Amino acid sequence: MKVGQIVDIKENDLLKIDRSLLEILLKDKTTGKNILWATDNYFKYGEFYASEKEIKIELITSRHGGIIKPRIEKSKTEQQQRVRQKAEVFTPSWICNIQNNKVDEEWFGRPDVFNLEKEQKWEVIQDKIIFPDEKNKSWQDYILSKRLEMSCGEAPYITSRYDAVTGDYIEVSNRIGILDRKLRIVSENTETREDWIKWAYSAVQNVYGFDWQGDNVLIARENLLFTIAEHYEAKFNEKLETQDLVGFAKVIAWNIWQMDGIKYVIPNSCCTKEIIEEDLFERRIITKPCVGCIKCDNRKHNGIYCIIKDWETHRSIRFVDMVFGGGK
Repeated sequence: MKVGQIVDIKENDLLKIDRSLLEILLKDKTTGKNILWATDNYFKYGEFYASEKEIKIELITSRHGGIIKPRIEKSKTEQQQRVRQKAEVFTPSWICNIQNNKVDEEWFGRPDVFNLEKEQKWEVIQDKIIFPDEKNKSWQDYILSKRLEMSCGEAPYITSRYDAVTGDYIEVSNRIGILDRKLRIVSENTETREDWIKWAYSAVQNVYGFDWQGDNVLIARENLLFTIAEHYEAKFNEKLETQDLVGFAKVIAWNIWQMDGIKYVIPNSCCTKEIIEEDLFERRIITKPCVGCIKCDNRKHNGIYCIIKDWETHRSIRFVDMVFGGGK
């Protein structure tokens, strides 16, 4: 893998590395199919790019390679459409940094752990991160602490490979994302490749994010994968092996998923169902709309509830049950 100042990760390049990488990153773990486009922005390319269709490899590679672009490279018209349709507004890195710093200040019990805020910039703390003995917290505890970015878009809070607003690439040593911070801790506290890989797996297993639009989900997944590869290269001055990339991609496909963040189901999967009732005298078709949609009850939708992986038990669980408790 060529690691460098790459913002737009090309699907054709992923295909050249290993086809299975793209197959994994396109997979929807809830349905077993591929993630959906879930946007009309690509319909101009044909019927297979309609909102309700799956994103297939052949639709985004070869001569179609490059049609999926980060927000900064989309046309102004596309950006405005997505703002109107899904209130898609991306956050500049300096704001992501401030908010991530607040979370870490609470966890560590002190401010300015990873960097010093400088107006709309930041200055990285160069010293090795010290963990609070009085709170009985270790660097391993930090890696295992769970973080979730809701409506994650291209995941700027999880990984700051580039500024989502300006498109400027951010060097590994200057990154402020949730996963970037975890991987910095891994690099500071491990020496061997085996230990680094082990704890990097734990780091990515404990960051989550979801989004409605399929292109965002794919870009977010790609950004996490490249972030891991770039941190590894910064630590060991060598490329991450393809088999390791595939392993990390399998985790990422679970932890970054496509979901209606209001209903906790696959986008547009709620529907009105027709039920046929018959007796000796007549045959009736009864329509039953989604009760959850009518009553605004997120536990009663007839859509497909999204599942995620509990990496401690290796069981799949419904996200809605994580929110409300219970389960089937």
